[in-house]
Amino acid sequence: MEKSMTRTNDVKQMKSLALAYMGDAVYEKYIREYLIQKGEVKPQILHSQAVSFVSADAQAHVLSNWLDDDLLTTEEQSVVRRGRNAKSNIPKNTDGQTYRLSTAFEALLGFLYLKEDMDRLDYLVTQAIQDLEERS
Repeated sequence: MEKSMTRTNDVKQMKSLALAYMGDAVYEKYIREYLIQKGEVKPQILHSQAVSFVSADAQAHVLSNWLDDDLLTTEEQSVVRRGRNAKSNIPKNTDGQTYRLSTAFEALLGFLYLKEDMDRLDYLVTQAIQDLEERS
């Protein structure tokens, strides 16, 4: 990837759905690594456990908690607002509010990844995993 693509100003200009596209892949990778490190190896079990972390409902739950707990910086809140307001087709298996929150969650993770703020990304994903583990 060209270095200019990862500069903060370039990332700030990116469309929210592009950030969410990247964030989806990044979060999926974190979750897969987490589940494998826990010792699970059967693909069917890995998949079903992964879904409990990466579903729109799970992501919306985590983001709602972050917002309620005032965990996000002003810049991160701005990315979330943009992601939540992004126009996209809502799948039939979820409601609009949940889908918009999950898109905002993914946009935030994509933003942090492309901005190369790995410390903050690691922190927030760790918080998400802990939150979802406590939820189940």
